[in-house]
Amino acid sequence: MSNAQIGDLMYEVFILVVQLAGPLLVISMLVGILISIIQAATQIHEQTITFVPKLLVIGVILLCSGGRMMQSLQDFTYMIFELIRQG
Repeated sequence: MSNAQIGDLMYEVFILVVQLAGPLLVISMLVGILISIIQAATQIHEQTITFVPKLLVIGVILLCSGGRMMQSLQDFTYMIFELIRQG
């Protein structure tokens, strides 16, 4: 493999990570901010109030888009094995 191919591969890995983890992280952050605003308004500062809604939202997102995420990882893995087989 040349340095250019390795650079392209690393770029594709970065894009895949952003595509897979980005939505989970952004939505989890938004839920956390919303819960923090509610906690500040009600002055209830319990740790589980922040943790449980995030956990539930992430679970729902994974149920809805987990198949697509797995397919993306599977396609990327096949591509890596093809590169290994060719080189």
